[in-house]
Amino acid sequence: MTTKAKRGFGGMDPATQKAIASLGGKAAHEQGKAHEFTAEEAREAGAKGGRVVAKDRDHMVAIGRKGGQARGRNRKAQHHD
Repeated sequence: MTTKAKRGFGGMDPATQKAIASLGGKAAHEQGKAHEFTAEEAREAGAKGGRVVAKDRDHMVAIGRKGGQARGRNRKAQHHD
């Protein structure tokens, strides 16, 4: 199986990516277009996202089932060592 060669930003080493991203962040702050969340705003945004996800019952059932299955596998593996 062949894999695609990484090109552009994805092909750069992490240090170079970080340096370029940093420049973009600094420019956004200088232009006044960047926003830093306060602790309260971050809490509010997290709670809002949680409420949206929790409304999707099928999704919640699926992730709950996955967690239960993983726990069962882990417990089974511990007892067989």
